[in-house]
Amino acid sequence: MKKILSALLAGLMACTLCLSGCGETQVDDQGDTKLEAIAKEDIKAAFLYVGPIGDLGYSYAHDQGRLALEEMGITTHYVENVPESSECEATLRQLCDDGYNVIYATSFGHGEWVEKVAKDYPDVYFGHATGYITGDNYGNYMGRVYEARYLAGIVAGLNSESGKVGYVAAMPIAEVIRGINAFTLGLRSVNPEATVEVVWTNTWFDVTLEKNAAISLINNGCDVIAQHCDSTAPQLAAQEKGVLAIGYNSSTPSAAPEAYLTAPLFHWGVYYTQDVQSIIDGTWEGQSYWEGLSAGMVSLDDLTGNCAEGTAEAVATAEAAIKDGTLKIFAGELKDNEGNVRVAAGAEMTDAELQAFDWLVEGVIGSVN
Repeated sequence: MKKILSALLAGLMACTLCLSGCGETQVDDQGDTKLEAIAKEDIKAAFLYVGPIGDLGYSYAHDQGRLALEEMGITTHYVENVPESSECEATLRQLCDDGYNVIYATSFGHGEWVEKVAKDYPDVYFGHATGYITGDNYGNYMGRVYEARYLAGIVAGLNSESGKVGYVAAMPIAEVIRGINAFTLGLRSVNPEATVEVVWTNTWFDVTLEKNAAISLINNGCDVIAQHCDSTAPQLAAQEKGVLAIGYNSSTPSAAPEAYLTAPLFHWGVYYTQDVQSIIDGTWEGQSYWEGLSAGMVSLDDLTGNCAEGTAEAVATAEAAIKDGTLKIFAGELKDNEGNVRVAAGAEMTDAELQAFDWLVEGVIGSVN
């Protein structure tokens, strides 16, 4: 009898703990499911990173956002090197079972697993970076980093003597393609004949592949190296070969001080603090969050002394025009790199089209493969 009573009491305590620490679901008058607020002291937020936080790149930048939550007084936890596979699903389920009630998965390939697990844990809040899927208890979020990449392209155009710029790219998905295109448009706004040669690594983080890709581009005559990959290896290769570099994700002038010009930056803490505050306030909704320079979600890093005279002024002019809406990055006429008109004069690409980008603009040397 004592064993039965003990088991019942244990079950009751477990239910009480779950109700106090999870976002209990409610159904409104329209039949839609709505998560309840969670008190700040009861929030346990977990982060899944595709790489190590020591990469000084993408995962590092997300971890700075996690630290912003800790400054709010939120309990956090992170897991590094979570692959875009069923291992992601196992990690998500373990975190839910361990009592984490707010979970952020930060890589594109984590998305299908977030969607699957979220349906089995309806009282847990989920967020997926760079994705596109939403639901009752999960949303997606991204920065309009292509705005900062356009500015970085201007920097490259004003600092390349050869007019040949290299770009080390990770995966051929819309996010990366969009960035290459914005960068190229910025480059050619100040150097109309310049080109961007792309080498794909087909991985988000591989120091050796990224460095070798940069070296191959330099050997092809590129004198500025840009990147959409997670390590500083392309910047190191640029310094070793005596050319210039544009980083990504975080400010890394100390990695290659003789080569570094600037970098498009994410400020993930802007989103994470807003999202968690909405959970506390009971106003959270599964949304697609996509903000840019004006919201402080992205920026261009400070320019270093390696930049040519006039670079800062050109960047400031373009940034102001992007923010006030007079500069539309993906407005026509735009041609692809095979000469076909993809956006007519006077037209502008929609967000849906930007999120499905599968072609490269004029001036890019390479293909989507």
